[in-house]
Amino acid sequence: MSKPAPAKDRTPSTTQQDACYQTLRQWVTVGRFLPGERLKIRAMADELGMGLMPVRATLQRLAAEGALVNIPNAGVAVPFLSRAEFDDVLDMRLLLEGEAAERGALRLGASDAETLALLSAQMDAALKVADAKAYLGANEAFHLILYRAAGSPTLLALIETVWLRVGPLSNKLFEHADALHVLNDAHADVLQAIQRRDSAAVRRGIERDLFVAGQFLRLACRGR
Repeated sequence: MSKPAPAKDRTPSTTQQDACYQTLRQWVTVGRFLPGERLKIRAMADELGMGLMPVRATLQRLAAEGALVNIPNAGVAVPFLSRAEFDDVLDMRLLLEGEAAERGALRLGASDAETLALLSAQMDAALKVADAKAYLGANEAFHLILYRAAGSPTLLALIETVWLRVGPLSNKLFEHADALHVLNDAHADVLQAIQRRDSAAVRRGIERDLFVAGQFLRLACRGR
């Protein structure tokens, strides 16, 4: 009787592959990895408690989506964005997220609005102590609640794909002391607009949020 393959070499189940993909995709989105960082398959497999195969497959899938890049003889790494590339991504975010915010504002339930207010308070608290992880997590949740309410899986999928391009830059926000004083201002405007059922104002608030954060993130990009 042949011996079973070691756990890390066994063919992963679809469930394992999906779980690995969703986890690593979310890590990229919230800035767990920095631009230029090499992602080591074995180290990530150990951290996730998974085999090498699902991690390798996930990294290649993320590279195909443009979230990562293959470097010859060096594995997979997080790409740097030029300022021109960042400007293009920001333009797309303004279009896509503005539309999702305006649609979602009219379909939010009372419990959703309460959750958004709680998340905004969490962001305020995180900014006061410069806790990047807490701020970015609450910020992602805030936007997702609003965008999911729009009721368009296609629009949400496009937004999440664009997020992959800028997620690794997110921690750079906290390199600027001035940013900590303004990053949550637009969310307060959005909450007030939601209370008024003013969907156009919600859109403007989200666009302002993206634009303000974008001016700080742009400084971390390469090129003039």
